[in-house]
Amino acid sequence: MPQIESRSRLPAGIREHLVERMRDRNISLDDLNQLRIWIESKPIVPEGAGYKDFGSFKLCGEGKYPKTFLVAGQAAIGEKL
Repeated sequence: MPQIESRSRLPAGIREHLVERMRDRNISLDDLNQLRIWIESKPIVPEGAGYKDFGSFKLCGEGKYPKTFLVAGQAAIGEKL
């Protein structure tokens, strides 16, 4: 199973999309710090769709690539991490 990619190793299109969604969904600096700590732990993620619920937001992805942010209450698909 893959490990999630760090922000610096993401393709430019994915990085740009994540920044847009972060702004659209008002992800706070405290939330982003939780995300940073989790990513730095080099978590193992499923090959297919998966998501990590941080309470106030969810990070959804496909394999090693995070793809979008959802706000609390939005439904995510895939394996819960």
